[in-house]
Amino acid sequence: MTGTAAIHYRVECADRHAHLFAVTLTIESPSALQRVALPVWIPGSYLVREFAKNLQNLQATQGRRRVPVTQLDKHSWQTGCAPDKPLVLRYEVCAYDHSVRTAWLDADRGFFNGTSLCLQVDGHADAPHAMEIVAPKPVAGEARWHCATALPPVKVDAHGFGHYLASGYDELADSPVEMGAFWSADFEAGGVPHRFVVAGAPPSFDGERLIADTQAICETQMRFWHGDKVGKRGGGKPPHDRYVFMLNAVDDGYGGLEHRHSTALICTRHDLPQRHAKKQPEGYTTLMGLISHEYFHTWNVKRLRPAEFARYDYAQENYTRLLWFFEGFTSYYDDLLLRRAGRIDDATYLRLVNKTINQVQQAPGRLVQSVAEASFDAWVKYYRQDEQTPNQTISYYTKGALVAMCLDLTLRREGKGSLDDVMRLLWTQSDGGPIDEDDIAAALETVGGRSYATELAHWVHAAEELPLSDLLRAHGVAALDDPAQRAQELGLRVAEANGSVQVKMVLRGGAAEKAGFSANDEWIGIELPATKGRPVQGWRLSKLDDLALYLGEHKKITALIARDKRLLRLPLALPTGVTTWRLFAQDAAKLSAWLA
Repeated sequence: MTGTAAIHYRVECADRHAHLFAVTLTIESPSALQRVALPVWIPGSYLVREFAKNLQNLQATQGRRRVPVTQLDKHSWQTGCAPDKPLVLRYEVCAYDHSVRTAWLDADRGFFNGTSLCLQVDGHADAPHAMEIVAPKPVAGEARWHCATALPPVKVDAHGFGHYLASGYDELADSPVEMGAFWSADFEAGGVPHRFVVAGAPPSFDGERLIADTQAICETQMRFWHGDKVGKRGGGKPPHDRYVFMLNAVDDGYGGLEHRHSTALICTRHDLPQRHAKKQPEGYTTLMGLISHEYFHTWNVKRLRPAEFARYDYAQENYTRLLWFFEGFTSYYDDLLLRRAGRIDDATYLRLVNKTINQVQQAPGRLVQSVAEASFDAWVKYYRQDEQTPNQTISYYTKGALVAMCLDLTLRREGKGSLDDVMRLLWTQSDGGPIDEDDIAAALETVGGRSYATELAHWVHAAEELPLSDLLRAHGVAALDDPAQRAQELGLRVAEANGSVQVKMVLRGGAAEKAGFSANDEWIGIELPATKGRPVQGWRLSKLDDLALYLGEHKKITALIARDKRLLRLPLALPTGVTTWRLFAQDAAKLSAWLA
């Protein structure tokens, strides 16, 4: 196989119990001082993750001769070798990250992204890259493993193991691999073959339901981008000729990562659809939204993408101020297209929008940081959250989704078009390629018949409130104020376990902050002041709901706190009038016109 490509990788499961992959990299025509490097991040997840920390035992040979390897920095190495002979590098990678971003290997399952296993060869990024994926040695009593990937196959066996060929390093890095005794099914959408594999599914798993819903989501999105005749003669043509969903079902986990021809997903087993269930788990709607979100990225971020991402630099951060568009607008359409696909009803859709609004409204950071700034700061803030995150920053996913909704509802109210038209115009004008904010502004102006510079300045580049209530009302949706839950009322985020209330976050401007609460406090109890006929009373708290039992008519109490083994008494004034949003359909016809 090395004769078919200048770069060839052989990936083996060296020791599943030690979580070790073994990789053999053959460079047919190396340079005299050949440099190789492992990426420090993976596109779609904006954090320097230092994948090289998992690489070990790197050795190089030419024929029978050992070649010295010199480490240049945290993620790159150099070999001095003869350019007229193939250079072979052998190394191991410890794979013990259950997320979708890196690599995992144990006795039951293998998974990896190319960015975690495959050294990039300087000077050969655009040359064909071959990969051989070797099946692990069978173990008595073990179910036979299969292999799934969107890499183009060259010669593979019935189980998917064998030889694959990528057009270059970018395609190799963008094609994760799933291995194990997984569940698998095939379907077609818009004339494109799709495959769905699920690892870790319990016996109750309803695969037929998952495939039917996923197929409907895929077909709806294809029609969104390419029209009703997508995949048919005279209709639009999808940008992908194959697609693989890879879902890992675990006890506790959630997330996804988009790729050009596939996506890697993770969810809890409880969220999977269940056979013979009268009502599917609440989390299954969330899972469908995740599937919808990652599939929408097939167009929006993997092809239509920030101009800064025209070519990835795997060695350092790649900055953009446009994640509010590429992640936020995708977050707007993921649930909206679930509704259009008939997977959820109007009431469920409004409940999901309601949740997004309250998530934004309950983050004081929305008045501190704009979504454009949040996009740029993703590398140091969004992916490095701590106890001050909600006070300092805003999610470009959630507020970006609300910006998309506001633009969509504004366009519709003015009667010139919709955000759907803007998205399709951007796709056709860019030919599904890189764009910048000027392109977005121009598309809005073309569709809407006026400049939207003012809206972009206030909604995207300033930390201001969005005109949500007025725009929703114009489309048949009313917003009521509901009393806030106790934690929201106090400006706290807590964890309740084993009879203890642990303070995780204290929100800016809330009653708890004014009283002197701090993250990592343990809220032990409360002390009520003396009243006529009653002395001072103290009560132990095991959960926040206990407050309703003990407060009575008291509005000012003393909170008993443990901080760094010190006991503190904090004067707490209980607030009134703290509310959250509750949306409901007021005009079904207007709402249907929006959601159709």
